[in-house]
Amino acid sequence: MEYSREALMEAVSAQMPAKRWQHTLGVMATSVELAERYGADPAVAETAAILHDVAKYWPVDKQRAIIEENGLSAELLLYDKSLWHAEVGAFVAERDYGITNPEVLGAIRYHTSGRVGMTKLEKIVCLADYIEPGRSFPGVEEIRRLARVSLEEGLVTGFDSTISLLVQKRQIIFPLTVLSRNDLVRILEEKS
Repeated sequence: MEYSREALMEAVSAQMPAKRWQHTLGVMATSVELAERYGADPAVAETAAILHDVAKYWPVDKQRAIIEENGLSAELLLYDKSLWHAEVGAFVAERDYGITNPEVLGAIRYHTSGRVGMTKLEKIVCLADYIEPGRSFPGVEEIRRLARVSLEEGLVTGFDSTISLLVQKRQIIFPLTVLSRNDLVRILEEKS
């Protein structure tokens, strides 16, 4: 059974602190705005945005169990736990909320890392997660400015920001993020 928009919002908001729900509302609004700007379905973008952080506040043991018991990307378990909720969230969106649209599931799954060959919807939700109005970090205004010009330009700058921060903190970088960034740079080079 697929949930109505209101029931989905109620179910998801109950699983996170109020501050994170405010972030989700920002991602929803920004996803709709980007979908309208770049010719994607705003309702589909909003659904993906509602669910993008559904598993973010689940205990890591529960997230690990879902990954292991359901044959999800075991490679994720080798990297930062903050990446796990995206893969788990896509699984939960399908299992618990009846989401079957592969584009919505992909947008949830890749909103933290990106992937090579991102769909327009995946780009929209990933970028909206970076630039929603509640976000405040060095460089966010530049990413917002670029998002008005190009999904790819905004995402490359967002990924560059994330990668730079991880390098400064001497943390491990999830390889898919680097591959995603490089793929987007290639796309931009081909367009120029």
